[in-house]
Amino acid sequence: MNPDATDGPDHLTKAEISKDALQSGAQAAAVAVGEVATIITGAVKDVAGAIGGLATELFEIRDASQRAMERHGAAETEGE
Repeated sequence: MNPDATDGPDHLTKAEISKDALQSGAQAAAVAVGEVATIITGAVKDVAGAIGGLATELFEIRDASQRAMERHGAAETEGE
């Protein structure tokens, strides 16, 4: 039989209980911070993608507008 074993629950000191509570709290905070960081990272990625898509569309609209203006100018020249 193990001489260090006790019958019944473990006997923890107040310091051990406090240390365990502090450790659990720190671990929970770390997990929460990690989850928030993941959410923020995903949001930043999505916003950057949306802004990039908007910029691409604006460039395409500008180019189409320039082509239309060039064609319109050429049509006016031919019709004069």
